[in-house]
Amino acid sequence: MSLLDRLRAQIAQDGPISVAEYFTRCLHDPRDGYYATRPALGEEGDFLTAPGVSQMFGELIGLWMLETWTRMGRPSPVRLVEMGPGDGTLICDILRAARLLPEFLEAADLWLVEVSPPLRQVQAAKLAPLTPRWVDRLDAVPAGAPLILVANEVLDCLPAHQFVRTETGWAERMVGLDEAGNLAFGLKALGPLPSVAQGATPPPQGEDLAVGIVVESSPAQAALGSEIGHRVARDGGAALLIDYGRDAPGAGDTLQALKAHAKVSPLAQPGQADLTVWADFPAVLTAAAQAGAATGPILTQGAFLQGLGIEARAQTLADSRPDQAEKLTRQLDRLTGAAQMGELFKVVCLSAPGLVPPLFEDA
Repeated sequence: MSLLDRLRAQIAQDGPISVAEYFTRCLHDPRDGYYATRPALGEEGDFLTAPGVSQMFGELIGLWMLETWTRMGRPSPVRLVEMGPGDGTLICDILRAARLLPEFLEAADLWLVEVSPPLRQVQAAKLAPLTPRWVDRLDAVPAGAPLILVANEVLDCLPAHQFVRTETGWAERMVGLDEAGNLAFGLKALGPLPSVAQGATPPPQGEDLAVGIVVESSPAQAALGSEIGHRVARDGGAALLIDYGRDAPGAGDTLQALKAHAKVSPLAQPGQADLTVWADFPAVLTAAAQAGAATGPILTQGAFLQGLGIEARAQTLADSRPDQAEKLTRQLDRLTGAAQMGELFKVVCLSAPGLVPPLFEDA
């Protein structure tokens, strides 16, 4: 049975499931989930991430890591961790930039947190002859040494509950079946003021929202912020989280499905399209701070990359390869332009108390 058929059978027997449960099943079902079987990144795939836009993205993050490691006192060993490494492009660009400081490469202990078997194979091929270690979860990376971590477009892959303001109170958005037996969205009434709904609650300001407005809550995103925050507070180090999302609490339905770079219905092809929701950066930072980490300001990706000197890097590359100058200009705009990734994508840093990573001095 396909994932669609199994979801239909489960719902017919047990009743509707939350958007968060549906999201998880679509991405991580062991047999038919998107990341378990068919993740497709890049121009020929379903979606393109910043590392695939230009080498400049990863190179500048690599330089940020070198400076952060220096500010940490150059510890050895240091866990170099990437969560959700995709096709391996980002970590390859980071390591290339890290050659500027051979001592860092000697101290670095490379770990990749990846749950997708197909992507692990792609990463291994791209990183050969290096031999990073793969784990399914961050807590499987050995403790006892400081870490420098990057997670690009990981938060948006974590499930969120959705709530709708109705005339009679709050309702949770569910995935059920219509009269024809097709997957369909519906509502489960929660009453006038729900305190907990399967681990998630509407934001406090939700009581003032108009009827029909959707708000989202992702305990999974907050839990990751807490886990990383606890880790850097205990062992030292810093983590960069980069994603598209909110820099302030707000409402809106951000659930989307992408297939071949086009938006499709999230219910149309479970397991065959990539599902995402916006990152809730305020919730992530709050959870990390409660776990003991220092948290920097929320920067836009454009401001972050410009602060690291991306314009100068683009000019250097253009000077050395004049035939690529126009392409580099387009790449620069895509990464930093307000109408492209520059404003929608945000960057936050979680760090050990007392450590001030570059560009986050105003924390």
